[in-house]
Amino acid sequence: SDAVVLFDGRDLAKWAAMDGSPAKWKLEGGYMEVVPKTGSIQSREHFGDCQLHVEWAAPTEVKGESQGRGNSGVFVLGLYELQVLDCYNNPTYADGTTAAIYGQFPPLVNACRKPGEWQTYDVVWVGPRFEADKLVRPACVTVIHNGLVVHHCTELIGRTTHRQLAPYAPHPPTGPLVLQDHGDLVRYRNIWYRPLTGYDEA
Repeated sequence: SDAVVLFDGRDLAKWAAMDGSPAKWKLEGGYMEVVPKTGSIQSREHFGDCQLHVEWAAPTEVKGESQGRGNSGVFVLGLYELQVLDCYNNPTYADGTTAAIYGQFPPLVNACRKPGEWQTYDVVWVGPRFEADKLVRPACVTVIHNGLVVHHCTELIGRTTHRQLAPYAPHPPTGPLVLQDHGDLVRYRNIWYRPLTGYDEA
């Protein structure tokens, strides 16, 4: 009852392009779908520590391999990526697989369903803490993919990036949820979060 709904399938009013203009993704049948080359989108709502729920589906028609198949991403605070990818019988590098903390930690297990089937991410996120320019506590995340724990209290190394380890840089405690346009027709539905409090103690 305390969930904040970011997307319920009816409209894209709570989402925007990265430049703040209206989101240009396709809305159909209770879900939104990436429109390639229109860019990633972000929630207009900003939030921090939370329980987050996201449902997604890779394209039913299988095209490409490795990172070229059903690729997207869920970025908490717009900075920390949980990989979205079709890894059903699709090998790729370990820290780029479905539900990986991208570029840092592979999931404990490949829980990926078949292309076209809806999948769930349930995330418990506690963000990093800074004092001035100093990191005093790293971000910590627990991720459940399709009912299976794939990360448990995993401490992130820093902002997620491609083929490099980026150190933490101070940033606000809240930010948008960003969904990535990586050129594939990935679908999303039923996105909500619950704010979590009481995690400021060291």
